[in-house]
This record gives sequence, C-alpha cells and structure tokens, in this order.
Amino acid sequence: MRRLLIRPGAIGDCILSLPALECLRSEYTEVWVRSEVAPLIRFADQVRSIASTGIDRVGLDDIDPSPELVARLRSFDSIVSWYGSNRREFRDQMHQLGVPIRFLDALPPAGGTVHAADFFLEQAGCSGFAVPRIQCPPRPAGDFAVIHPFSGSPRKNWPLERYRELARRVEMPVRWCAGPEEQLDDAVRIDHLYELACWLGTARLYIGNDSGITHLAAATGAPLVAIFFATDPVVWAPRGELVRVVSGNSDDISVDQVLSAVVTCKR
Repeated sequence: MRRLLIRPGAIGDCILSLPALECLRSEYTEVWVRSEVAPLIRFADQVRSIASTGIDRVGLDDIDPSPELVARLRSFDSIVSWYGSNRREFRDQMHQLGVPIRFLDALPPAGGTVHAADFFLEQAGCSGFAVPRIQCPPRPAGDFAVIHPFSGSPRKNWPLERYRELARRVEMPVRWCAGPEEQLDDAVRIDHLYELACWLGTARLYIGNDSGITHLAAATGAPLVAIFFATDPVVWAPRGELVRVVSGNSDDISVDQVLSAVVTCKR
C-alpha cells in the first residue's frame, strides 16, 4: 500500500504526532510537513515540505490544484491528513477530485484531559502510552546544561532574569540555546532541527519553556525540566522517563522550585 501522511503544525505539534505517524507507516510511506520539521521524519520513504507541493494553495483565491498535484494525490491508496480538517472548501475539493483522503483533527479538543500524543495516536487507530522518539547517532554525553529561554509565544516564556539566576546556581556549565530570530548573546544556534536534536541529546540537562525545542530535547531522551504556566501540561507536556514539569502561575514559579526538579532528573 502507498500511503501519504500530511501533518501541518508547529515543531511541538509534529513531534507529539510522531508515534501516530509511525503507527500509520505502510509499505511505502510519504510524509508532507513544514519544511523545518522535515529532517525529523526519519522513518518515511520520502519527505516533502507542504509548501513545495502546492497543496497549501488549493481552495485559496479560486486556485485549482495543478494536474501534477492531482496525479500525485491520486497515486496513493490512502491519505491521512491533519491538514485541511478545518477548511470545508478544501475538504470538498479533495473529495470532488476523488482523492482517497481521511481528515483528522489537528489539535485535541479544548478542555480535554487526554495527552496530545495519546490523542493523535488514538486518531491513527493505535493505542498505548505515546512517547515521541528521535534516534540520533551515539555521541559522548557532555557535562553541560542547556537552557532555551524562549518559545513560540511570549506568554509561555518564564522571565529571562530568572533563567539567568538559574544558570548561576546550576552546578554545571550552562550553554544557552536560541533560534535564529531570538535575541540572546553567546547562544548556540543550530538551524537544522535534526542536528539540533542530536546536540541536545548529549546534554546532561535541558531546561526550557513549553516550546517545540523542549519537545525536541525530550524526544532525544535528554534529562529535562519544562516550565509550564500558559498551557495545560496534562495535555501538552513533553514525555520521557527523565522529564520533569514545573507548573503554576508564572510569577509564582521560583528558581528554587526549578532547581528542586533538576535534582530529580539530571544524569
């Protein structure tokens, strides 16, 4: 069977979907995701960015899908898509074209209590305790902590001055991590997500907010403390044996609380 999996969304959403995507693997599996996430999809026979396919333009501005796109979609026996689930005009057009596509909700229901990774796995028709995993080549473990004090939204960011105090009190060297647009002096910046994952996996400890990079670190098995206050950790926390979550109101989460969590997870 030839199967296409289309998974839009931010880094964290895609990482939490990895168990579901792998569960849906077929004899031939192609995956379409955002371009920056593509290097993290290691199991597929082919990976393409959604933008490169042109499917993101279907249904917009009365643009019809290209004959090449239609032929490509029809070449699959099964398509499972988290893309377009909330766009009726897109869904209707796909069905009118005779595309063998099944749509899934891209996000868990608001107010739910099921972890996102389990929700996506159940959508795929599988069951179990879903733990995303990214396999990297063996590397020597480093004697350092990584702190990534950012996220995709300022409302998820614990104050930077508290991270700086935390860095002074962690009993190991600290390497700061930042993305290309995040302002932080002397930070390690690795744009390629798989290379970043493999570097994070060598850390003795990772500390960060509710962010895609935190999920990335957790998926490598790195010891990790995640700080949550804007989203529900019951649904969105990273998963792993060495993952600890500190949650509450941002103003009430102290450096001492985070340090207490560090003691229970660092290697």
